[in-house]
Amino acid sequence: MINDDKLIIGGHSFDSRFILGSGKYNLDLINAAVTNAGAQIITLALRRANTSGEENILDFIPKGVTILPNTSGARNADEAVRIARLAREVGCGDFIKIEVIHDSKYLLPDNYETAKATEILAKEGFVVMPYMYPDLNAARDMANAGAAAVMPLGAPIGSNKGLCTKDFIQILIDEIDLPIIVDAGIGRPSQACEAMEMGAAAVMANTAIATAGDIPEMANAFKLAIEAGRRAYLAGPGRILDKGGSASSPLTGFLSE
Repeated sequence: MINDDKLIIGGHSFDSRFILGSGKYNLDLINAAVTNAGAQIITLALRRANTSGEENILDFIPKGVTILPNTSGARNADEAVRIARLAREVGCGDFIKIEVIHDSKYLLPDNYETAKATEILAKEGFVVMPYMYPDLNAARDMANAGAAAVMPLGAPIGSNKGLCTKDFIQILIDEIDLPIIVDAGIGRPSQACEAMEMGAAAVMANTAIATAGDIPEMANAFKLAIEAGRRAYLAGPGRILDKGGSASSPLTGFLSE
């Protein structure tokens, strides 16, 4: 059962449920994500692909890895749509992660503009994965607009604070019939494991690995944690008792013949 458990996004199948966010780009991070964490999807800010310097992130993403361009830098739906179309034109494929952020202090996504961009791009055949603040009504709007997955933040971008929005993410998992991919804020493998135990379809991480003392080892830790959390979810976690306890072995009759 575990071997047949695939992540399906827009009709595409993946074995790994770890996605690398490459905002804090460096070669060691990409190598570790692919080699040690088994990443099969890596995000790409279009400005990285068009860099005029010697390093080009596209040169370091191995063949067979799906590139997920994002609309980082977009402040409204129109800008996001233009970036997505440009990404397709330069050969990045049909996957697109919508990021619309005009709040420069907290870097929180604009759900309204994100839903607008999602509808336009889904109609153009993109596999749209919107990054959003976990709000049920907004998630429903994005699903109705044609999103292939929904990507709620766990905590503010780059904060490593973990699942600050846990209760709201759980609502999305329970109510939205699309893969829910926890994106942003995950800082520890244990937090990634918890997200997967909740029923998240996948976890995206970037800063937690990029800023680790040992990048390859942290990448491997995330791989193992995500796999463990998924297995626990599929196994069905045991009940939680609000009051008292329940002995795992009988407390009576053990001396009777």
